[in-house]
Formats: sequence, C-alpha cells, structure tokens
Amino acid sequence: MAEFETPEAVVDAAKRTHDAGYRRIDAFSPIPVEGLAEAVGFHWTSLPIVVFIGGFLGGSTGFGMCWYANVLSFPQNIGGKPYNSWPQWIPITFELTILGAALSAVLGMLAMNGLPTPYHPTFNVERFAMASSDRFFLCIKAGDKKFDLAGTRKFLEGLGAHGVFEVDD
Repeated sequence: MAEFETPEAVVDAAKRTHDAGYRRIDAFSPIPVEGLAEAVGFHWTSLPIVVFIGGFLGGSTGFGMCWYANVLSFPQNIGGKPYNSWPQWIPITFELTILGAALSAVLGMLAMNGLPTPYHPTFNVERFAMASSDRFFLCIKAGDKKFDLAGTRKFLEGLGAHGVFEVDD
C-alpha cells in the first residue's frame, strides 16, 4: 500500500498502476476524487440489473396479489366492472415496484461492496488512520496475477509515494 499527499498524485499513480498491468487495485480517500474510480479500473457494475429485477419482481408480486384476490379468491361484481379490472391495481403495483427496487438496491449494494466489513487488513497499517483525514492510499492486492512483493514494492516507490507499507492479514 502506498500513501500519497494529494488527490492528483493518487489518481496519477492509480492510472500508472493500471497501465502497468495490475488489476486488483483499491484506493482509499477522505474525499470524493474525480476520476479515481476509473483510474483503478472500475467502469461498470451489475447493480442496475439487480435493481431492475427487484423492481420487476415487486411489481409482478403486487399485480399478481391483486389479480388473485379479485379474480380467483373473492370475485365481486362491483358496478358491472369485470373481475380483471387492472386500472385500480396501478397504485399497489407501483408501490411494490418501488419497494422491490429500493430493497434490492440496498441489499445488492451491500452485497457487492462486501459490507458490512468490521475488519479490513489495511487497518493494520498505522498510517492508514490518516485515510479519513488528509491522506490518500493506493493498495495493490496480493491476489493480483502480477503481484510480487519485492517488485510491487519497488513499483509503488517509483510512483512518488510518501510511504510504502506492507499490509499483513
């Protein structure tokens, strides 16, 4: 893990790291940094698909419940309307669509981010406490195909890092 003093330095280092062939990169910053996500190779997420499926299932459940209750379970002739009078089911269908999408967004985001994470190996690095105040960190994970402890350390030192630290599990 390498420590940087400015957001521009960590973005530049992340781009150079990604260009060097490292793919399992993580960046830590006390503030949102424009372009940092793209620099570490994060371009796409499947969360919109999860949210769409959750919304579709929620809406289908709402419509299905109304259809079952009004057509199969307890049909009533109210004002000569057909049993399958779907316009009156729009509010419950809409509400369950929103509920399903919102729940799947929250749960999908938590699952895809690996949260909650009460412990992370980077917490073992004493300087990492500065990541929440004024320092920026770039971490290359040991699971990377190109990772070599000595070579990666030398590479990070060559990026102009303020400090390079080994993260222990």
